Amino acid sequence: MRPEDVLPDDVNRGELGGISIQKGSVGAFLANARIIADPAVSAEDRAAAERDLVALLPGLRALGLFDVLAIRDEKLRALVNRHLSGR
Repeated sequence: MRPEDVLPDDVNRGELGGISIQKGSVGAFLANARIIADPAVSAEDRAAAERDLVALLPGLRALGLFDVLAIRDEKLRALVNRHLSGR
């Protein structure tokens, strides 16, 4: 399967299980994860990245990302699990 088979080039958003998912969500998750893990990043930038990352979680869960891939970074895994479990 190719990316355009999932979401055609001219479509930027899809719905899965009643959840709207925007194209680029996985890339945005990875970019925010790198910011959160970078010790040189300011607390303000890290907090913004965390908010953005958390906002992506429902869509990524609907896609099944966390059923297939495990997060190796302990702190990031704890953050994601905390928000996915609703605690």
